[in-house]
Amino acid sequence: MTTQRSDDPLITRLLELARELSEGSEGYLERQDDPQLWYNRGYANGMLAALHRLGYGAEADAAVEPDCYDAARDQAHLAWGKAYEHGREMGIGETYQVTGHHPPESTQPG
Repeated sequence: MTTQRSDDPLITRLLELARELSEGSEGYLERQDDPQLWYNRGYANGMLAALHRLGYGAEADAAVEPDCYDAARDQAHLAWGKAYEHGREMGIGETYQVTGHHPPESTQPG
């Protein structure tokens, strides 16, 4: 998909929210005692993944430094990793929903 530039206030707000969630969950990899941080980081990363797929990759990359998904995915069998995965799935799905698009069948990175 080609990259789109947007002056759409919805896309701008989604990017702001992803940035806020990412900043608020800084250091989540060292905080297995706080699954909410993991959920929030997963949600933010899911939002960014959806925005990439919708053609807003340049904007997403400029707004938030992307995480290495593998670091969290390796924890998927543990409670905090499950919180991350659930947050990621919700972030993808809800980003598609609020932008009026249908999510892909698979939300896993490809």
